[in-house]
Amino acid sequence: MIRLTAEPALILPEEHRHRGEPSDWAKMTRPGQPMHSFLEAAFFDEDRNLWLSDVPYGRVFRVSPEGDWQLVHRIDGEPHAMRIAPDGRHIAVDYRHGLIELTGPDSFSVLSTGLEGQPFLGLSDMCYGADGTLWFTDSGRTSLSDPTGRVYCLTPAGDLRLLLDCVPYSNGICLSPDGAWLYIAVTRANQVWRLSARLPDSGQPMVGTFLHLSGGLGPDGLATNVRGWLAVAQAQAGRAYVFDALGDALAEVRLPEGQWTTSVTFHPDTPNRLYIVDAQTGSVFTSDIPD
Repeated sequence: MIRLTAEPALILPEEHRHRGEPSDWAKMTRPGQPMHSFLEAAFFDEDRNLWLSDVPYGRVFRVSPEGDWQLVHRIDGEPHAMRIAPDGRHIAVDYRHGLIELTGPDSFSVLSTGLEGQPFLGLSDMCYGADGTLWFTDSGRTSLSDPTGRVYCLTPAGDLRLLLDCVPYSNGICLSPDGAWLYIAVTRANQVWRLSARLPDSGQPMVGTFLHLSGGLGPDGLATNVRGWLAVAQAQAGRAYVFDALGDALAEVRLPEGQWTTSVTFHPDTPNRLYIVDAQTGSVFTSDIPD
């Protein structure tokens, strides 16, 4: 495994940095600390815009290929992640409201708050499969002392299914490029789990530990590229890791500043170019991973 240092690429402009009282979410996660933003859930759209969610202040940003920041959504909520659905809708997992659709610059509608008698704990991350299935995590405040984090899928027909309910903080989630495998960041166990995306007709699927990491808080955001590489943002460690499809380590990428590593994504046109988000500085860094 090689060690690399990422290069600065983008930084949240001053006009978008919150200067007032921290939100309730900010107070819960970083007690006593000011929080200008907490950027998460990076992804590229078809036009190569980079999207980022700002959890504590209910914002979703779009950054153009030229580096221009635009505030697209601002709601009274806590969107941990947003993705563009196959039909073009902006769907988000919101820690406070559940699964929502962002219907305008400052509006949203709630799609689901959980199964009957089993409300969401606090949603965390999401990804879409090629068939339109939505996979998402429900972490709440779970941990090794309360390993009850969940993983769900929502079919294109609208059927919500609970897949796992035994996860010590289910966080980042992504699919392998062929759609065969689902990866889940298990933050409080410092692991990445893997299961087949071909689910049994009923009951919970078999799941195993794909990676066991150390240091920091544990894995947060995940991303794969067309080569099957898996990138892992190691929370509170100022670094990201890249592994091949067999789980062998390819690279460790350290940030020149900031330790709140939250999210990773590969550029769609340059599969080995990794983008890494640091929430502490409100920055995005890049690194090219050698073949």
